Amino acid sequence: MRLHGEVPFDEDEEEVVMVPGLPAALSSPLNGGAMTRLVVGYALTKKKVKSFLQPKLLLLARKKGISLIAIDDTRPLAEQGPFDIILHKITSKEWQQVLEDYHEEHPEVTVLDPPNAIKHLNNRQSMLAEVSDLNFSSFYGEVCTPRQLVIMKDPSSIPTAVAMAGLTLPLVAKPLVVDGTSKSHELSLAYDEASLSMLDPPLVLQEFVNHGGILFKVYIIGETIQVVRRFSLPDVNTYDLLNNVGVYRLPRVSCAAASADHADLDPHIAELPPRPLLEKLGKELRGRLGLRLFNIDMIRELGSKDRYYIIDINYFPGFGKMPGYEHIFTDFLLNLAQSKYKKCLSGG
Repeated sequence: MRLHGEVPFDEDEEEVVMVPGLPAALSSPLNGGAMTRLVVGYALTKKKVKSFLQPKLLLLARKKGISLIAIDDTRPLAEQGPFDIILHKITSKEWQQVLEDYHEEHPEVTVLDPPNAIKHLNNRQSMLAEVSDLNFSSFYGEVCTPRQLVIMKDPSSIPTAVAMAGLTLPLVAKPLVVDGTSKSHELSLAYDEASLSMLDPPLVLQEFVNHGGILFKVYIIGETIQVVRRFSLPDVNTYDLLNNVGVYRLPRVSCAAASADHADLDPHIAELPPRPLLEKLGKELRGRLGLRLFNIDMIRELGSKDRYYIIDINYFPGFGKMPGYEHIFTDFLLNLAQSKYKKCLSGG
C-alpha cells in the first residue's frame, strides 16, 4: 500500500533531467535550457501529509525547482528515486532500519533527520537530558528544565518516590514515550500526594512552573528560528492547592487554535525571549541533538524576566502552523543543496 499519493505536477512543466552526483536543482542547464530539479522524497503519515504539504508549500516548491516525491513503502527504497533529500516522520522500527541501511549505501543523500538522532526525542527522559547537561546561561538569560522524575511501574510507589526526590506539588504527568499518537501528548495535573498513585506509568513527573499561562513555541528549521505564542495552562496559586485534590486531565495545549500572538496580554508576560538567546540555544541544541527540524516548548517563570524552562522538544513538529513556513522550508532545502554542491566542487 502506498503511504500516500505522489504530489502531481502539471504536464506542461519543464522536463526533469537528472545529473548523477550533483544536487539536481543546482546542475547546469541541460537539454535546451531546461533546469533539473532538487528531488525530495518524503515518507510521512497521511495526517502529516495533510498538515504539512499544503497547497501553498507545493506551489512554491514547484516554482523554486523542488520536486516532492512520495516514497512507496511497498517497494525497496533503493529502487526509488534517485533522491537528493529524504524527508521523513515515520516511527516504526522497520522503517528506521530501512532508512539506516539505505543511507549506508547512499551517503550522498541527505536524510532529514537521522533516525539515531530522532530516537532521543521519543523518550521524555532522554529528550531533556541534553538541555540539563547544557547548563545554558548567557547575558540574555538562563535556560533550564523543570525538576522531574521518571516512574517506570508500580503506581503505589509514586508518593514515596516523589517525597524522596523532593519534588513540589502540583506535578505535571506526561507519558514517557512519545510515539506520534494523541495518547503520547495527554497531560495530567496531580494536586495532592494521595492522588499520585492514580497515575499510570511509565511516565515523567515534572514540577509545575507558573508562567503566566503563555508558552513560547520555538520552531527551528536549520539555522532559521521563528517563535509564536500559545496559551498554556493557567498558573496555580495557594488557593488552588488547598481546594483541589485528585488528578485532572488537561486539554491539549499549545495548538494553533490556542494562538496568543494577537491577544491583549501583560507586556511582561507576552514579551518574546531575546533573539540572541534563542539563536545561541538553537545552535547548541542542533549540535547536541544532531537534528535540523524540531521545535522546543519554552516558558518563562512568572515574576522573572530571564529565567526560562524547556518543557518539551518535538521532532518535525507542525510547521504548517507556523506563519510563512513555506518560504522558510523551501529556502532551507535549497540551502542544503547549495552546501552539498559547494562541498562536491571543493572535493570535500
